[in-house]
Amino acid sequence: MGKPVVTMTGSGTKVSTVIVGLGLTGLSCARYLASRDEFFAVTDSREEPPMAEALRRELPGISLFSGGFDVDLLSGAKQLIVSPGVSLDEPEIRQALAAGVRVIGDVELFCQINQRPVIAVTGTNGKSTVTSLVGAMLVRAGRKVGVAGNIGVPVLDLVADPEIEIFVLELSSFQLETVVSLDAAAAVVLNLSQDHMDRYTSFQAYVTAKQKIYSGSGVMVINTDDELTRGMRLAGRKSIGFGMGEPEENDLGIREWNGASWLARGHRTLLPVRDLRLFGKHNISNCLAALALGYAAGIPEVAMLDSLREYSGLPHRCQKVAEINGVAWYNDSKGTNSGASSSAITGLGGDRNIILIAGGIGKGADFKQLVPAAAGRVRSAILIGRDARLLAEALGEVADICYAVDMDAAVKVAAETARAGDIVLLSPACSSFDMFSDYRQRGEVFVEAVRKLQETPAC
Repeated sequence: MGKPVVTMTGSGTKVSTVIVGLGLTGLSCARYLASRDEFFAVTDSREEPPMAEALRRELPGISLFSGGFDVDLLSGAKQLIVSPGVSLDEPEIRQALAAGVRVIGDVELFCQINQRPVIAVTGTNGKSTVTSLVGAMLVRAGRKVGVAGNIGVPVLDLVADPEIEIFVLELSSFQLETVVSLDAAAAVVLNLSQDHMDRYTSFQAYVTAKQKIYSGSGVMVINTDDELTRGMRLAGRKSIGFGMGEPEENDLGIREWNGASWLARGHRTLLPVRDLRLFGKHNISNCLAALALGYAAGIPEVAMLDSLREYSGLPHRCQKVAEINGVAWYNDSKGTNSGASSSAITGLGGDRNIILIAGGIGKGADFKQLVPAAAGRVRSAILIGRDARLLAEALGEVADICYAVDMDAAVKVAAETARAGDIVLLSPACSSFDMFSDYRQRGEVFVEAVRKLQETPAC
């Protein structure tokens, strides 16, 4: 492992395989190739990539070219393994493609060597919740499962584990762009709304990337409530639908029975909604999606229903953090686009007014998509971050607007604004990188600010 791989010729640097991007994914690709004694180099546009020190420590013989992409290095390779965070529209990558260089990602590399079943999950929102929930169902059923992908664990870090029987992969649009060999036993596009419009030339380009998850011959799990995903159903392919209405035949949905709402498959009731530990209508939809994937993959029903009763969700996703003086506080810091925040607002709103904390980097999205959800639900919006005024232009039509300089200030304003019976919801509809290292830190700062409120004696 760690062999020197680069040779210098009269025309410059030549190497057959180049890993492009040295984050967690790039490092996992390097580990995998080195374990197979393959020859490769690594490049990154940043002067000091996040995983540079780890690469030097683990694979000291591997050449790293940083501080920019060299067109000769990329175009002279036979294959590029491009990390999800690197756009295929980078000029040097486009030139390599034009020169006939093969461009793949870590998920495609995994698909080419994997022989075990895969359950694949994508969508604009809810991916991590559904992925982790299906993983929990499999564990409950006694299966050794590898949960990986966009959820945080690069899949190549798990591929060598012979005990894993089945993989559950969360796949982003960025990862799906370079996938051609995926043939999942069951796959789902949970929902679609504008996201990453700073990277895609159009919403349709984003949708097209997501749709690639349905390649192959496995069961298509279809959200019947989402017009775009509903239209992806292919003739001749087995499919299972899920939605918030009454289900037909073997689809999943909601039925009213004995004065209560139940998760149901066809005419058969499965579990009362009140038994779920997740909050919000969008999370009920996520539970239905997980059930549909589980039925498609043959997970025993009893294991799935037991998991639904126990599963309390992931941090920073409509996570209830406190109830103070009759005001409920929710952390949905993972709501990084308008679709996610709309789902959180409609899922939690209704009988209770919402005080919304939002803002950050909008990624080129149209915030007017928030208006239908916010109308009649959001009484006041407290806005922070770089694109706060763009949010105000949209939400000002339906809610009172005020600004805060940081999260602590936003929480204080929310506490002053909220009345007993209200909900304070952090759901930013934006990425966090203008003010925080990531959505996790943003959520933690919010939770800590709420905790300080709990410790402050009432006057």
